Amino acid sequence: MTRTEASMDALRTVGDELADATVATLFDRGEVGKFNTLMRYVSTAGAPLPDGLPAVAREYLEATAAPPSWVDWGEMEKARLFFIDNNVHISTALSFASMPACYVVPHVARLLSATHSLKYPSKRMAETGQFTVHLMQPDAFEAGSRFIPAAQKVRLLHASIRHHLKREDRWDTAALGTPICQEDMIGGQMFFSLLVLDSLHRLGVHMSTEGAEAYYYAWRVVGAMLGVDQDAVPESLDEARAFLDLYMVRHMGPSDEGVHLTRQLIELYEEVVPGTFMDPVVSALVRHLVGDTCGDWLQVPRTRWDTVVKALPHLLGVLETVEDRSPLGAWALDRIGHLTTVLELSSLTRGRVMHYAIPEQLKKDYGVSNAVPHKARWTPPDVTIP
Repeated sequence: MTRTEASMDALRTVGDELADATVATLFDRGEVGKFNTLMRYVSTAGAPLPDGLPAVAREYLEATAAPPSWVDWGEMEKARLFFIDNNVHISTALSFASMPACYVVPHVARLLSATHSLKYPSKRMAETGQFTVHLMQPDAFEAGSRFIPAAQKVRLLHASIRHHLKREDRWDTAALGTPICQEDMIGGQMFFSLLVLDSLHRLGVHMSTEGAEAYYYAWRVVGAMLGVDQDAVPESLDEARAFLDLYMVRHMGPSDEGVHLTRQLIELYEEVVPGTFMDPVVSALVRHLVGDTCGDWLQVPRTRWDTVVKALPHLLGVLETVEDRSPLGAWALDRIGHLTTVLELSSLTRGRVMHYAIPEQLKKDYGVSNAVPHKARWTPPDVTIP
């Protein structure tokens, strides 16, 4: 599919028809509070929907209760094994590359500043981490799993943000298009899939082509469940590269909101890192993964660790050699990776389950003033020139 400025502009005018209509009806009928209260009891797939649930919400939940019919479950299992094999690296990439990439798109940074808690900056990171962990469970799409209800709620959360920003005239639709539009949703999908793979490559992680393609495929499934138009989504990694390059050239740049959000992220993870001596590693990792241009836009501090972090690929190469040659070493490294991910998520969530709810108003709710076998090694698609 050939991407043009015109085709990308068209995506900026479109939201998510099903979720937007559901949220609009809930607000029109004054049923948002009742919906949020009852939905706290809906946390696993296949559970009976509670009595008293608004009819429009019940219709939405029933319509979105299953993954797309086109899902290739073999590919999804490959993606799960890829995640298990690389979970700590993927968590690193999500935290220190994917989120800062969102912040380097000024209108996305502005939206995030207006819609997530400034008092609890860990909230979005915790939600993202928990969402990914739910996705990569063996039973993610079966009865009893937590992923499908989480996806349903996130989709409504996005729709509610569109609803508030438009209704309160806090978004320049003429200049910026629909908030959380299809172009931005696909861009976000690229940040959490292709950009993660790019970051793993930059860290020196050995990935098979098969594993990389499966991981990207899993996020296509996620996108479909979050209301992303699959006719507009790149099907292959090469097509994804063309989309992401054009998207970033169209939109990336510096902003006060991006700087503020990045500072929050760095301070958050400096609290997670034990002691203070290693604190500068956080900034060094962000700068290494996003590059100096974006790092300067986001005012990521330069530290004494910048050079040290560049040696990570060599260290990971040694660890992967141990993993490849020793079954016991592979088991130990997988367990360390699993525990690291669990401990990081536990720190961010403070031991709580993250609930996704429809905010009744932005000010009140957000505190704002206004193992896949190693075969052929994967290398990133070439950068395209839009």
